[in-house]
Amino acid sequence: MTARREAPLLAVTIGEPGGIGPDITAEAWLALRSDPDLAFFLIGDSAYLDERFSRLGAAVPIRKIALPAEARGIFPTALPVIDLPFARRPDIGRFTAETAGTVIGAIDMAVAMALEGDVVAIVTNPIQKEALYAAGFTYQGHTDYLAHLALRHGHQADPVMMLCAQDLRAIPITVHIALAEVPRQLSGDLIIRQARVVSHDLKRRFGIASPRLAFTGLNPHAGENGAMGLEEQTIIAPALAQLRAEGLIVQGPLPADTAFHAEARAQYDAILCMYHDQALIPVKTLDFHGGVNCTLGLPFIRTSPDHGTALSLAGSGKANPRSLMAAISLAADIARRGAAA
Repeated sequence: MTARREAPLLAVTIGEPGGIGPDITAEAWLALRSDPDLAFFLIGDSAYLDERFSRLGAAVPIRKIALPAEARGIFPTALPVIDLPFARRPDIGRFTAETAGTVIGAIDMAVAMALEGDVVAIVTNPIQKEALYAAGFTYQGHTDYLAHLALRHGHQADPVMMLCAQDLRAIPITVHIALAEVPRQLSGDLIIRQARVVSHDLKRRFGIASPRLAFTGLNPHAGENGAMGLEEQTIIAPALAQLRAEGLIVQGPLPADTAFHAEARAQYDAILCMYHDQALIPVKTLDFHGGVNCTLGLPFIRTSPDHGTALSLAGSGKANPRSLMAAISLAADIARRGAAA
């Protein structure tokens, strides 16, 4: 008889404590605690979490743990928490720079555990970047900081943001920049680099032997042969020619307005988009509450809910946990796939 593999163990970070992270984590544990194929623990302030859960009326018992391995036996009956106290009690629905050290510390701890093999993946609750910036945080966001941590630990990192919703995997090639900056920052090298990472990780993480990559154009109608812009001809098409020469299966540049319907999605495994909203609008339209942010190009598995901190919903009991639940499930699925390979 083949021995049953242990359920994947994941570390979940608290994120912005004044936001909905604690609320949706409580709901995720209630929904997933009976799943024999995964287990997770939270890194955060156990006393504050207990207060938040009580405010919600959520029957979520907390058990403090010292080591990740303790979480598996506890997970079905209590939420395991590695205690990381706040220097100042957070205010529900507000953010402050005074909690930034603990928020960042939870991320640091989760990454170290992933790189040491104590957990198979990390799932990050949303952060409030203004609070971290006010405390001296110099990174654009989670993704850049995770890459920094990997490099600091001696690992290679070339992070690429991929948003997943149902059968759609969409990658914004340029991300958090003004729309006017996109044509200036878009380059063939950027397209090629990100496509290589996506193809590599679709094989390694998602078990797709020959990934099919689609690419949108930048301009309406993909430039319409130069009538509406030249970037398709001067930047995108040459990059795709290089990728084809390397053996990648690519199509495009496609008009973005016809690239996301069901029949189009069936023709590719992932689509690389030229700017932020080209990728995120279809993802959020397809599954607003269930979308997942999955970072490719890291030496560990990382997923996150595809939404923000929702300060106005914190403590109300109205926050939808589906995106966090989907992020946890996707991370566990990727880990199981890797373990079976």
